[in-house]
Amino acid sequence: MSSRWKSAAIIIGSALLTSLLIPRASFADEPSAREPGVWQKHEYSFVFMGFTSTYSCDGLADKIKLLLIAAGARQDAKSQPGACANGFGRPDKFARASLTFYTLAPSGADTPSGTKPVDGVWRPVSIADRSPRDLHTGDCELVEQFRNNVLPMFTTRNVEDHTTCVPHQDSGSLISLRFESLAAPPRAPQTPPAQPDGK
Repeated sequence: MSSRWKSAAIIIGSALLTSLLIPRASFADEPSAREPGVWQKHEYSFVFMGFTSTYSCDGLADKIKLLLIAAGARQDAKSQPGACANGFGRPDKFARASLTFYTLAPSGADTPSGTKPVDGVWRPVSIADRSPRDLHTGDCELVEQFRNNVLPMFTTRNVEDHTTCVPHQDSGSLISLRFESLAAPPRAPQTPPAQPDGK
């Protein structure tokens, strides 16, 4: 009997030791962790200059809005076609778009008084070919320009950028931009109202 008890004690002790050694994620690493932030307004005139793809002004505005929302901008972001020489839907060598959008910044001592803080979360973002779905390898130079000129307006961390664009060709180009963005928490899915039995 004593040997059985010794074996049981060894097994229980090993299990307890193992559970103590396994690292646990801190609350800050969990998706539900909240960080107070304040909305900051940005206005920017985006002029695309690239070698591989040509956009119409409305097409450029649509692509940039896609990137704004993917990067964590507030859902009411506006990306409107700028003044272009060619008409609607026609490619323009100097396509432009007017951007108005809000990003979340950490609230701190320099936050203006009267500003209402909102809950924010660190959201992982991956920008790649077909992520978002309507982004393609031909948009590589657009992603580069967005990364350089617009992304600094966001609050980001852990940026990993392996984007490589080869001018005048899609082959060899790679869109690979990952980061975490301080953004509004995802909206909870709405559940339909309960129906009475038999209806």
